[in-house]
Amino acid sequence: MNAKTQIIVLLFSYLYGFLAYYLIKLNKLIIQNKKPLFQSIITILLMYNLTLIYIINLYKLNEGITHIYFFICILLGFFTNLKVSNKLKKNVKYQNFLAKLKKKCYTNTSRK
Repeated sequence: MNAKTQIIVLLFSYLYGFLAYYLIKLNKLIIQNKKPLFQSIITILLMYNLTLIYIINLYKLNEGITHIYFFICILLGFFTNLKVSNKLKKNVKYQNFLAKLKKKCYTNTSRK
């Protein structure tokens, strides 16, 4: 694998960490009021899909060759996004966006 391909895959892995963070956070918002069994099943399916999408894209980028530093880049992107989002929580516009998203997710979710 040449240097250009490695840089592309490293960048893809880093950005995939960002994407994974937002999808996991959205998953948590959506299934928060559901039954624990349903939460577990949906979370397992989400992780399976995230892994499958990453592997398919890795095959398209570099014939599926994996290295440990690709996974380190995913974690680095995830935790970088975690730090950035914690700083953004202080921002008023971000808080308004989260409030609107929560309102949409929790309307008409009560069961009889």
